[in-house]
Amino acid sequence: MIRKATVRDVKAIHALISHYAQRNLMLARSFSELYEHIRDFWVYVHNKRIAGCCALYVSWDDLAEVKSLAVESKFRSKGIGSALVLKALEEALGLGLKRIFVLTYVPGFFKRFGFKRLNKKYLPHKIWFECCSCPKFPDCKEVALMKKI
Repeated sequence: MIRKATVRDVKAIHALISHYAQRNLMLARSFSELYEHIRDFWVYVHNKRIAGCCALYVSWDDLAEVKSLAVESKFRSKGIGSALVLKALEEALGLGLKRIFVLTYVPGFFKRFGFKRLNKKYLPHKIWFECCSCPKFPDCKEVALMKKI
C-alpha cells in the first residue's frame, strides 16, 4: 500500500535513506529535514512497516524534484520504486507542475519514465541552494535528468 507519510514514519524513512547513504548510493537526510518536509513524502507500507519512500519537493513555480527514493533491499525489483515514482509524478501533475527533475546515481531507472539527461547548469536554484552545502559538492557524480509533464 502506498500512502502519504506521517510524522510517525520519519524514523523508518530515515533508516531507509541512511542504509543507502552509508553505501554512497544516495544523499543522507537529517531528521530535521525529514520532519520539515514530511508532507512531501510518500511511503510504501508492508505489514504495517515502511518498506519504501519517495518525495516530491517543489523547487519553483513549475519545477519539482523527485528525491529520496529508497526501497528496502528485500522489496527491490518488485515494482515498488516505480509505483512510488508514479505517485510522485501524479502528484506533480495535480499541483500544476510542468517539469520534474532528479539527481541520481541510477539514471537508467528514471529514463524508463521518460526522464532525459540534463546538464546541471540548467538547475541553478537547485545547485546553488542545496548542492553548495552538500559534502560532495562540487565533485558530485549524480546525474541530472528532467521530465516535462
